Amino acid sequence: MNPEQPKLATTHTKLHNHNAANRDFDPADLERVRKGFIAKRENGLITDEKGRFVGNSDNYEFLRDGRECPETVNPQLWRHATLNAHHGLFKVADGVWQVRGYDISNITFIRGTNGWVVIDPLTSEHTARAALELMDEHVEKLPTTVVIFTHSHADHFGGVLGVTTKEDVDAGRCQIVAPIGFLYETVGENVIAGPAMGRRALYQFGPLLPPGPQGHVDCGLGNALPIGPNTLIAPNRDITFTGEEMLIDGVRVVYQLTPETEAPAEMNFFFPDFDALCMAENCSHTMHNLIPIRGALVRNSLRWSKYINEAIELFGAKTKVLFTSHNWPRWGQEDAVEFLGLQRDLYKWMHDQTMRLANQGLVPTEIASTLKLPDDFLAQEHTHGYYGDLVHNSKAVYQRYLSWYDGNPANLNKLPPVEVGQRYVALAGGADKVIAAGREALNSGDYRWGAELVNHLVFADPTNTEARALQADLLEQLGYQSESSTFRNAYLTGAQELRHGTPQLPASPARARGILVAMTVEQIFDTISVRLKSEEVGGLSLKLNWTFPDMAGTADEKWVLALSHRTLYGVQGRHDTEAVASISINRSLLIDILTQQTTFVDQITAGNITLDGDGAALLNIFGNIDTNAPGFAIVEP
Repeated sequence: MNPEQPKLATTHTKLHNHNAANRDFDPADLERVRKGFIAKRENGLITDEKGRFVGNSDNYEFLRDGRECPETVNPQLWRHATLNAHHGLFKVADGVWQVRGYDISNITFIRGTNGWVVIDPLTSEHTARAALELMDEHVEKLPTTVVIFTHSHADHFGGVLGVTTKEDVDAGRCQIVAPIGFLYETVGENVIAGPAMGRRALYQFGPLLPPGPQGHVDCGLGNALPIGPNTLIAPNRDITFTGEEMLIDGVRVVYQLTPETEAPAEMNFFFPDFDALCMAENCSHTMHNLIPIRGALVRNSLRWSKYINEAIELFGAKTKVLFTSHNWPRWGQEDAVEFLGLQRDLYKWMHDQTMRLANQGLVPTEIASTLKLPDDFLAQEHTHGYYGDLVHNSKAVYQRYLSWYDGNPANLNKLPPVEVGQRYVALAGGADKVIAAGREALNSGDYRWGAELVNHLVFADPTNTEARALQADLLEQLGYQSESSTFRNAYLTGAQELRHGTPQLPASPARARGILVAMTVEQIFDTISVRLKSEEVGGLSLKLNWTFPDMAGTADEKWVLALSHRTLYGVQGRHDTEAVASISINRSLLIDILTQQTTFVDQITAGNITLDGDGAALLNIFGNIDTNAPGFAIVEP
């Protein structure tokens, strides 16, 4: 067998997955996922305007061909993936439609008086446009009059330019509605931490894995994440309190703010005219993440559960259909409330039991090994860990209250991975001894221990091909056994990179433009600040006055950008008499420069930027802005 190719399931994995199959499935889920089907795309391939791949639902036909669960997939995850694989246009209720299966998220269309009220326009403008085309063809061709962003994650706003335009929004023909704090939280997650999070997301979602029983099968919240840049139009209508009511294009909406739940800025809402409740991503047909393995702010599972209960109290008695930003709807008041109640209890149980054990002195790894989901939750599929996982979620609860640190001083300032790896290998008596022990772990099915052990050797000597191959084999079996799609994708992506090397991902600043154009000047300066090479600007202290003519009449027209103690900070709304230079530049042109479509020098020469004073000061800052490393190593140094 080619050592660089995926392996078959071992005897231990086959037995693990056989035992995992001994749980009943809810037959109603198959009915729910099919209900209201109207049509699907005849060609599953979605490309961008240059013909580049964005997504292809046809790649997941292996989930629809009726085969038995393969030995290389946890049967619980396989069942969930086959449900997520249903794709197309669905009628949810009179006046309400969803397109599912062409993105990791759902897009929902509500019939307004003059056009479509669009909820969560997906990740990419290309998948959103493909969804709109299905509506045009099979329901009605109408303009988009309102777009609602349920929360501040890219798969719920990134495709906005596929359903509307900035010109339509600026002209008042389309309104963008979002929860208060949406733009701030979006920038924090998708821009400031964007490069690191984007790299780690390759492990969480597995887009570089080949679809198939030995590769990518699902993402938990949907089959697959599209490959394409995000776009963003800043909201022009903020929802600021629970109970706020709006009439949007003739459609009545009652909002419930739910900050610090699945996203730092999120909201549920109820449509009285349709008896329809949208739970955003606060409920899905899976246990969700309390902190994603790609990284993000730790979610507040206690508040999360309370907001679900509040939704029951506010809307439960009136709800006839419940839909969410992922997976499939629930119909009927009784079914909807039962679903909400179990989801509520799940997040409260994880919170309460984690902290009970923490207060008894257990550390995160001990808590994760102790907690087991009770039968109350295992009896229903939507509380299983197809996306989030109890192991990781219990650690998230601990982290929120007590930080990553477990209290043991030995773990307070541990050695970095390469150094600790070298010392462990030396302690073991050399690489051969580590490999022998790792091989024994593989043969005995002790994959977690084997992966921890061999990881030290890979970091001590990443050129050791035998160690890399063995670590890949260990991670792969862990992936095959995982009920969680994110765990599976992470394990299999790690195995793939050990076998084939870290992917060469080119830096593409232009891809960030879709979000940058919606950012405030303050947010733009914040993204510059986190890229400053502080070691290169020691001893410098200076101030620059900035004028943005295209922001005239707003608080963003005038700014001071100052360098102090190797740190950049900005002051809005004024200039400083001590500034060493003054720059007049359109905000849009600054975005062009930051996305490397042009340069300061070229634009100053062309007369599009006015610079008065010490031009070297500008260079001192922008000449020391670091570049991001989109393909940094993860499973090796």
